[in-house]
Amino acid sequence: MSQFMKSMCKIAIPVTLQSMLQASFSIVDQLMIGQLGETNIAAVRICGNYSMLVSVLFSAVGAVAGILIAQFLGAEDRREAWSSFTVSMVLCGMIAILFCAASFLAPAGILGLYTKDTLILGAGCGYLRLIAVTFLPMGVSTILSVWLRCREHATATLVASLCAVVVNTVGNYILIFGKMGAPTLGITGAGIATLTSQLMNLLILAACFIGCLHKDADRMQLSLHFDKLNKKEYLLMICPILISEFLWSLGQNVESAVYGHLGTQNLAAYTLTCPVQGLMVGALSGLSAAAGVLIGKRLGKKEYDAAYEESGKIMKAGLLGAVVVSGVLMLFSGSYVSFYRVDTTVQELGQSLLFVFALYAPVKIENMILGGGILKSGGDTKTVMLIDIVGTWGMGIPLCFAGAYLLQWGIVGVYVLLTSEEILRLVISLIIFRNKKWMISLA
Repeated sequence: MSQFMKSMCKIAIPVTLQSMLQASFSIVDQLMIGQLGETNIAAVRICGNYSMLVSVLFSAVGAVAGILIAQFLGAEDRREAWSSFTVSMVLCGMIAILFCAASFLAPAGILGLYTKDTLILGAGCGYLRLIAVTFLPMGVSTILSVWLRCREHATATLVASLCAVVVNTVGNYILIFGKMGAPTLGITGAGIATLTSQLMNLLILAACFIGCLHKDADRMQLSLHFDKLNKKEYLLMICPILISEFLWSLGQNVESAVYGHLGTQNLAAYTLTCPVQGLMVGALSGLSAAAGVLIGKRLGKKEYDAAYEESGKIMKAGLLGAVVVSGVLMLFSGSYVSFYRVDTTVQELGQSLLFVFALYAPVKIENMILGGGILKSGGDTKTVMLIDIVGTWGMGIPLCFAGAYLLQWGIVGVYVLLTSEEILRLVISLIIFRNKKWMISLA
């Protein structure tokens, strides 16, 4: 096995297992909450939409951190790498505090943007406050994970996630249903379990981070100052990603709001498909992470030909894997939705949505590898932002509204129209990839 394949597997396999692990336990969580009825399923999904806004902002900051850390480590510039770490950590802390404050001050107002159903609002407000407390540990964990992956210690993040999801799942079982002498708390219990698991994840990551510093004979050099990158250049890099991730997440929220207005059954059907969609994407997410780190290091060393060649190898691996997972999903979609205690209509809608997702999965995976890893590795985040905006807001959202309100189609037809924007996104990304202008060394 070549050194490239070894390095790719060292990052991709732990990240993939981590993503699949989280998605698998998310499915278990959804199944537990699904026993509480459609109202609670919808309430958890709506709160998850708001939480997703926060997580994608963390991901945006983490993406820039990964670009800079990978390139500076490739150029063997430890000081600049640590500056990237410090600035990213401070930004995540600021985002966490802002969104947490909003959640405590106006939970009903936030959830009211998604639904007017008073039952869903009543169930969701307390849950949202509990989820908001997780924002700060989530942000800190994001940057710690980025550092560990760039140093090729991705197994540490897998260990932390394993422990966290076990705590979350066991906590859900005990607190949702009142097992082992605990009170029956419903979705409030789910919120408490989520908070506990995030704290566990942070503690383990922090311990692994300290241990890896010792192993690498490295020491922290915290600084908010860059020598090779001024504040304007940093802002020009992070702002496009923040904008694109925020607009993408906002688009997801708009889509969910449209589904919600199509009726509770439609929203519930979409909600029960989300964990398995996450599982399928997670099965190949490690390739995107590996692309960002490995291609970034190549660019940091100014090895442009190797960067382009290795990018092609990662894309081919992603396409092959996506075809396999799509086939698996088509075979088992019916069995999956049958586990939910909802009426037959919701199950049938859910199975149809999963089938559509499976058809689009290869395109979606290639977009994830290209936009989420390869094209960002050179720091040209403005181009990635434009691709996202054109795809989501130029095509996806207009088609979503047209299908729901003009054509008055059901959720399956609307989802088919909406997801077709992935094709446009891939075409644009491939054109940009082939012109090679994204290959920029920042070191």
